[in-house]
Amino acid sequence: MAAFGTVRVAAIQATPVILDADATVGKAQRLLHDAADAGAQLAVLPECFIPLYPSNAWARDASHFGGWDELWQRLWENSVDVPGPLVDRLAEVCRERDLYCAIGVNERESERPGTLYNTLLYIGPTGLIARHRKLMPTHQERLFHGIGAGDDLVVVDAPIGRIGGLICWENRMPLARYTMYQGGPQIWVALTADDSEGWLASMRHIAIESGAFVVSVPQYIPRAAFPPDFPVAVPDADDFGSGGAAILDPRGGEAIAGPLYGEEGMVLADCDLGRGLHAKRTFDAVGHYARADVLESATVIVATPPVAELPV
Repeated sequence: MAAFGTVRVAAIQATPVILDADATVGKAQRLLHDAADAGAQLAVLPECFIPLYPSNAWARDASHFGGWDELWQRLWENSVDVPGPLVDRLAEVCRERDLYCAIGVNERESERPGTLYNTLLYIGPTGLIARHRKLMPTHQERLFHGIGAGDDLVVVDAPIGRIGGLICWENRMPLARYTMYQGGPQIWVALTADDSEGWLASMRHIAIESGAFVVSVPQYIPRAAFPPDFPVAVPDADDFGSGGAAILDPRGGEAIAGPLYGEEGMVLADCDLGRGLHAKRTFDAVGHYARADVLESATVIVATPPVAELPV
């Protein structure tokens, strides 16, 4: 049965230690402790936080066959086995602090070196709970990440409430959202690299549509974070993701914390899960407002207006 208490949620906008999985996990551990110190029961970190998101701002030339092997190898070497020792380190903090965590990683399979996946991990006091591999990598991401099988769409039924969500532009996929809504998420995690106004507009819509609090956590990666030995050229720019971490309310989609731009930081909100139940009294996308009895077998009619007769 779903819980309807108040949950303190932290959206952690942070920069990875680029291409260094060990150091990035160490940073994530410190950030999780900081969130727990602030009273958070759920902490959410960005997409592909370990060890780097392959941004179009610097990775658009990856389609060339030559010149990217060193980056690929270092990315693979610093990706995450699931389950594995890096996950265990995050789980130890969650166990110690009675904390739930959602975090984005580049996932590898060490027993079969090759394809990487853009993966969302759910971790709690009992360890790794679930993982979800992104269904459709976006544009240049397809040069780095495989396509998720779609057999891991999950809503975590935790004692603090039901937690679910999608990765970046999966949130634009209506059928993916609808599938997730059927699990009744009360807190929707949206890990992303999108820092646009349009993204925030989408998050407001999802809060209203899902009847869930939305925790949106973008990247913040200044150019100064790239090490001198980064294997490919990095364009001149102030940053490659300006942030925008925010937590949005299910009743009207308003931001109740954030958005935070231009720096690392953490935004916190106390989320009264009863508000989601109240929102669904008037609009439940997979309940009384679903009309699956009509829409699952409906055919769209394309109506063509008659051609007006011209006067003779």
